[in-house]
Amino acid sequence: MSSANTDLLQQLRQGVVTTCAADTERIAGAFASLVPENQVLALHGDLGAGKTTFIRGLARTWNIVEPVTSPTFNLYTLYQGSRQLVHLDAYRLASGADLDALMIDDFLAPPWCLAVEWPDRIADCLPDDTWHLYLDIDADTAHRIRLGA
Repeated sequence: MSSANTDLLQQLRQGVVTTCAADTERIAGAFASLVPENQVLALHGDLGAGKTTFIRGLARTWNIVEPVTSPTFNLYTLYQGSRQLVHLDAYRLASGADLDALMIDDFLAPPWCLAVEWPDRIADCLPDDTWHLYLDIDADTAHRIRLGA
């Protein structure tokens, strides 16, 4: 791993502050090159914290040209680029059992990334090697992105 990649991971573990959507997308774009193939990302954060914006940044880096929006009502959206991105909004799921009914595993064609908003709703179904990103809004409306364990 290059020193720039190591630096970005270290910065994200400490927390990176962004002040606009373009900053969040830029950080996500740089992060996208570090995401292993066939990886689950869990994006934690309140409404408006930047979860979908972050996923949009991943998508652009992976040459996905369709508009990336929150899949709240249809639960998940599939995007195809240099990687397949499955964007899941678990807010309306009661548990991991509801996830099984969606048959998302059937759509995970390598190389893929499953990005989950509201992952706490299905925590029992997330693999142990899931990467957790925590997105918060500070009191001054700056956003913070942190990569956790």
